[in-house]
Amino acid sequence: MSARRYRSTVACHSCRQRKVRCSINVTGVPCIRCAQDHAECVVDAPLERTSRRNASARTRAHAANSSPTNRAAQSAGHAVRPTIPRTPAFQRPPSESPAVSGSEQYSIQDEERNGLEIAAAALGNPERAGQVPFYTGDKTGITSTLTLLAPGESLPRHFLIPSRASTSLSEEDRNYLASKGVFNLPSSEACHCLLQAYFRHVHPIMPIIEADQILHFFHAGRLHEYNLLLVWSVFFVAVNFVPSSLCEREGYDSRKAMKAAMYSHAKCLYNNSGERDKVVLLQSSLMLGFWHSEVDEHVQPWYWTGISVTLCQILGLHRDPDAARYNAAITDRQRYLWRRLWWTCFFRDRWLSLTLGRPLRIDLEDCDVAKPSAADLLYDLNNIPESLLPTFIPNEISILAEFWVQLIEMSRLLGSVLAMSYKTVRPKPSHEQIEALETEITCRKPPEQSAPGWNGPTRFYLHHLQLHYQAVLIVLYRPCITDLPDELSLSNQMQWQESFRHKADCAASRTNDILEVLAQENLLEYALPMTPPLLIPAMQMHLLNCRTGNTLSRRLRLNKLNACMMIMEEFQKVYTVASIYRGIFAKAIQQIYPERTDENPSTSVSIPAAVSASAPTGAAAHPIAAVDPALGTDMDNMVDALLDESSALNFWETWGQLWVE
Repeated sequence: MSARRYRSTVACHSCRQRKVRCSINVTGVPCIRCAQDHAECVVDAPLERTSRRNASARTRAHAANSSPTNRAAQSAGHAVRPTIPRTPAFQRPPSESPAVSGSEQYSIQDEERNGLEIAAAALGNPERAGQVPFYTGDKTGITSTLTLLAPGESLPRHFLIPSRASTSLSEEDRNYLASKGVFNLPSSEACHCLLQAYFRHVHPIMPIIEADQILHFFHAGRLHEYNLLLVWSVFFVAVNFVPSSLCEREGYDSRKAMKAAMYSHAKCLYNNSGERDKVVLLQSSLMLGFWHSEVDEHVQPWYWTGISVTLCQILGLHRDPDAARYNAAITDRQRYLWRRLWWTCFFRDRWLSLTLGRPLRIDLEDCDVAKPSAADLLYDLNNIPESLLPTFIPNEISILAEFWVQLIEMSRLLGSVLAMSYKTVRPKPSHEQIEALETEITCRKPPEQSAPGWNGPTRFYLHHLQLHYQAVLIVLYRPCITDLPDELSLSNQMQWQESFRHKADCAASRTNDILEVLAQENLLEYALPMTPPLLIPAMQMHLLNCRTGNTLSRRLRLNKLNACMMIMEEFQKVYTVASIYRGIFAKAIQQIYPERTDENPSTSVSIPAAVSASAPTGAAAHPIAAVDPALGTDMDNMVDALLDESSALNFWETWGQLWVE
């Protein structure tokens, strides 16, 4: 049975007459009802006690806002000290009612105060400054009640509310975090190298950190005062691009070992630090979404990206904060950061959906946020000191910003392809729809050549964008080969199939051309975690073509597949997922050429040689790649799907099950 609630002895004249609860103890004069009625709020009782309560509330709010954690909430990138307060952020006031315990009475009042502060901020009359982003939701949200007070007026959906008090960690939790080493950052040299690697290789394609903030703390020698969850997350995604010698000096056997340690620190803080800033949690989850491990099967990219999408929607980043009118409560810094976070999350959603064969989580029909622009990525860089720019920020950052915008647009088009041709329940697309989408995609074709003087990373990002473009084309063309539009006449069906088969083959061959350029120009070292999956659509086309045509044609196709396997071999030195891809395709090649499997299946993968000009399908000139037996039956099932020409995603559905079963 819940405790009985008592009305306060202090109330305004209007609330006393109505015999309703008055909020004057919480809000002061006027109370919320008088404010809504635009009526004079007359208080019969002395206000001395109320004033003391308001003073106490202001004292508590000041204490909460001056704590390290809440100062960080003012900006997603601000510092969070590793030393977490050992005492509560504020003291609870004594109970006013002897019938309710002090803690329960405080909890009731604090909960109601939270609702009042949300309502006041929504109405544009906050009692105190807000720091925490709050999204009211759409028309059915609880704060839609307030629109009844002002028919015809649109209240903002985004505003800031006062931060709540942080929860102190227990001594046991602090000791646990310390035992995990989360408070011990790498050496100054390593921190410098990791930050440099992040901004040169990761930030241009995932601009989710406020660059000026973290570099300010590092330059001042106070990186340990920045948010440690973000520090370790940044280090985790940056390890791939630091020299192996640095990893060894830091005490790790390899990049993979150092990456695993960075991930462990970040995940430990994510789960145990009590971080409440949703923007920080969003930034971290986007970076942790690049973790692959057989040990941590339940926290793979799909898991972390799902958290990212959820946090985006909780914060309302999918909606334009200025949709109704310009929202003065939101700063330009927040606008730029929110757009970068949302579109990065969108990018990950589209390509992970393709890679794993799972449903799209984001429906653009629910979104009205502005499209990304290069200015979104460049905004934070304006506040970086000139002395730091050459060290950390790429010289061609403005060009890379344009590439990022094109990549987001490519991701939107990929989503359109998946929605049109790969949903479980969908109408069959007409040839007009297919041709219209093809035209839209080809209009977004990236530049063919890099400009003279571009450095290695910039040239790589251009080729990386080209790989995305070719992958989208293959994913568009593949279903058209077998799933014909109903309105096609019998006489046109063969021409339709041959046309789209040729287009898919050309896109796959063009992928090989791009990979050859990357190898010739020594650009493979810049490969990102999302690079290996971009080879898969082309490798599928090469594999399918190994089953058809004359002997020479099959031989040429296998040579192209061999080239992709060699590139994947380079990727597997850094990325675990590349090793899995190689094993799967090696097994698939064995299915086509079963007579050449005389190597011990427990040995490592070897590159299959070209087919002899006189050999029929089913015989290869040299031993075919061996397969890790740990994949077992799962790989056999995936190979069956891989060789199914009717679908580009059945293979990925099975592949996704490997990580969760």
